[in-house]
Amino acid sequence: MTRLSGISSVHINEIDLNLLRLFDAVYRSRSVSRAAEQLQLTQPAASQGLTRLRTLLHDPLFMRAPGGVQPTPRADRLADPVRQALATLELALAEADEFQPLQSRRTFQLHLSDIGEGRFLPPLMAALRAQAPGVRVEARPWPREELAEGLHSGRIDFAFGFLPMLKDTERARLLDDRYVVVLRRDHPFLARRRTGRALLAALSALEFVAVRTHADTRRILQLLQLEERLRLVTEHFLVLPAIVQATDLAALVPRDIAEGFGEGHAIVEPPFPLRDFTVSLHWSRRFESEPGHRWLRGLIGEVFRS
Repeated sequence: MTRLSGISSVHINEIDLNLLRLFDAVYRSRSVSRAAEQLQLTQPAASQGLTRLRTLLHDPLFMRAPGGVQPTPRADRLADPVRQALATLELALAEADEFQPLQSRRTFQLHLSDIGEGRFLPPLMAALRAQAPGVRVEARPWPREELAEGLHSGRIDFAFGFLPMLKDTERARLLDDRYVVVLRRDHPFLARRRTGRALLAALSALEFVAVRTHADTRRILQLLQLEERLRLVTEHFLVLPAIVQATDLAALVPRDIAEGFGEGHAIVEPPFPLRDFTVSLHWSRRFESEPGHRWLRGLIGEVFRS
């Protein structure tokens, strides 16, 4: 680590960064007036700053010489460390203002359910491959009670989903969806056409499969007083197409996902409660202006708006 040799920790607390910039400019130009011009200071302001630095360091630093000034041995010892420190600081500040996707090797942590992984990761990874080939993604579901703390602490960069319990985060709408009932295409229930309240009432003739990690589907069954018709609880959404295809069980799933189940399935849209919902991208206000976050938010928005 670069050390400003000759400047004690006590002095560091007293030295204004602008004094070090002034020192570097005078050392390079060998002229107080030219340094003042480079830093857009008045000549008196530059002279006052140099006087203050001389007092702090107990050294004249620069002596009058033909055509300008000549550094003292103390100034010669300080010159390289000061220059390196200023360059390091300028580089760090420049990096804080921009994110270079083509050069980045950053890993982003995402909260996604299994259904969210299937819906969002394929297009997102295709976009990252094109625009940020070195960026990595680690996706997994977090317990809902830990999501807010995970986002605010930075352990999670973004959370995808219908997450109304997250009250103190920033969010951006990704898509509107609704829960529907999915059956195998030759299910006996489909032999009779029903709509509206008649369709809702007829659901009591069905038996259901639900997903443990998606409480909203269980809540809908409770509100319809159909929880006793629940015959199977699985851990993941992605197994549902095979289960529905092989049985008479009905599944409650988002329509956006149901449309990908394939030709062997039929979608029924009863007007049950809580069926409409919005899937959003969530993040912490703490990272609102962080360049990598800002870049990935923009990319996600572009991908899913299209």
